[in-house]
Amino acid sequence: MFRLGPKLLLLFLLAFPCGLMSVGHVSANADSAEDIAEDADVAVDEEDDDDEEELVEEDQIQSSKGDEDDSDEGADKLLTSHPDADTTIIFMTGEEFPANEIVRFLVGFTNKGSQDFTVQSLEASFRYPQDFQFYIQNFTALPLNTVVQPQAQASFEYSFIPAQPMAGRPFGLVILLNYVDTEGSVFQTAIYNQTVTITEREEGLDGETMFMYIFLGGLVVLMLFGMYQVLESRTKRRIPVKIEKGTGGISDVDISWIPQETLNVMNKASPKTSPRKRNKRAVGVDQ
Repeated sequence: MFRLGPKLLLLFLLAFPCGLMSVGHVSANADSAEDIAEDADVAVDEEDDDDEEELVEEDQIQSSKGDEDDSDEGADKLLTSHPDADTTIIFMTGEEFPANEIVRFLVGFTNKGSQDFTVQSLEASFRYPQDFQFYIQNFTALPLNTVVQPQAQASFEYSFIPAQPMAGRPFGLVILLNYVDTEGSVFQTAIYNQTVTITEREEGLDGETMFMYIFLGGLVVLMLFGMYQVLESRTKRRIPVKIEKGTGGISDVDISWIPQETLNVMNKASPKTSPRKRNKRAVGVDQ
């Protein structure tokens, strides 16, 4: 029995490391399987993301293609004039466009073809001169609904009023005539498409001008009054002041009107004596 004990211990010592190795190998295999599964999931997710990106790119490409197609269709749908339609325009108020005043013009439409045209509307607008796509002032369209037969003519009158703040600046004036043929095709003719200048309105007298004239008139009156006062003060200084001296003697008195006999009597009756002599005579008489 004692002989079997060492043998069994030796077998146990030999078998235990082998068991540990086998268990570690199995666990390693399990971990690798989990890693492989995770890698597979990541790969699947990446594939899904790639597919989504591809789908988004395809949608974007399709949408961009659709926008291009729409723009091409919009460009193709731009209204043009019909070769059998001839238009003319005459401004009844002249080629000037004063602000806040009525501008009238006549539009003539001639049908040179063999089918009827229905003139639908007439419209006008002011545009930005550097880019006619920007509207500055859009006027109300005039509905016409007039049928013009072949080889016939028609005229239409239109009027608008430029706004007061637009005075003194250039703008693009666009006048459009819309009409259709018997097939229902819509056409549009640009009767007038040029840059014009809105002029300022010339008025006879306004409040500001009248106030300016009144102010200038008052200023002139004040200047004249001041000049009069200065001249009057100077003339007063130059004129001498007359002082009354009274009657100094008989030589200063005009006695030509007195008869000579009366003068002789007066001279004899009142001889000229000095005051001293008179005083002496008076003293002697009293003595």
